[in-house]
Amino acid sequence: METLIAKNGDVDLFVRVEGEGPTLIMLHGWPDTGSMWRELNPLLVAAGYRVVTPDLRGCGQSSKPGEVEKYRLNELVADVACIADAVGAETFTVIGHDWGAALAWAVALFLPDRVEKNVVLAVGHPVAFRKGGIKQQQKSWYMLVFINDDLGTQFLRHNNYEAMTEFLGHPWPEETIAELERDGQIVSHFNWYKANITADGFMREPLVLPPIQAPSLGMWSANDWALLEEQMETSGEFCANGFTYVRLSESGHWSAVTAPNEVAGHILEFLAK
Repeated sequence: METLIAKNGDVDLFVRVEGEGPTLIMLHGWPDTGSMWRELNPLLVAAGYRVVTPDLRGCGQSSKPGEVEKYRLNELVADVACIADAVGAETFTVIGHDWGAALAWAVALFLPDRVEKNVVLAVGHPVAFRKGGIKQQQKSWYMLVFINDDLGTQFLRHNNYEAMTEFLGHPWPEETIAELERDGQIVSHFNWYKANITADGFMREPLVLPPIQAPSLGMWSANDWALLEEQMETSGEFCANGFTYVRLSESGHWSAVTAPNEVAGHILEFLAK
């Protein structure tokens, strides 16, 4: 494995590069770092792909700006472009989970000439997500906690991080807690929410966005605690060149960790089309 630093202005992005072949850029979500892909990446490398795995800004070994506005989606999309430039990839496939999936949709939207294919786990197209209505809003209640100043950190730390296991069901709770407590990441991770979510956001009409040009694959698990199937299944309405939907039966929110072989199989089949 090679590591390098991609720069976007004064932000340093720690990047791991493995394998040779077409480039896949892996975008993790909350509360993770690039290490969440470690079960999946070897399967993609073995299949003949170059896998590029950053710690996104605010996370892991990358820079952690203190200003909330530094975490807006336009800044995050620019980070992905800088990562691609740093590894010499004019075009690439983007693969994202959770917040990384939301970012993958944005990258495919704003960098259509660079994104060959788009793969998302758990989180559907932003308009499909917003159209999930009151049922999706009920599942997303925690976002209102996470954007409320210090309430998010209090919620996570309460009763020795009880929420990490009892609410989130994270597959690597102890490792994730230790990482969040390192270098102030428990705060910088929440900046993703504070910069891009507003308390009245669900009450507004969804944005009208141009269609996604990259052929897209969406995977959702029946045991996902945070997201409804509808917001992934209907994402194809916003994809101009095809959307493949895969329903995973048992793997939960962190399917790339708990069912890497199944997830890799679907990804590789999609990329081979």
